Amino acid sequence: MRLQSQISREYKGTKYEKFWVVIPSNLIEKLGWKTGQELEGEVKGDKLVIERD
Repeated sequence: MRLQSQISREYKGTKYEKFWVVIPSNLIEKLGWKTGQELEGEVKGDKLVIERD
C-alpha cells in the first residue's frame, strides 16, 4: 500500500492537500468492497481502521 497526496488548492500562502491510500486489488476483492462504496475510518492507537459504512 502507498499513501499519496496532491495539493488541492492554495489560499493566502497556505497549501491544502488531499490524501489517499492505494489498496491492492486482491485486498479489495477479499473484503468484497466495490468502487464508490462509503467507508468509515477510525484511529485506534497508531493504526487506521477502515470499515464499510
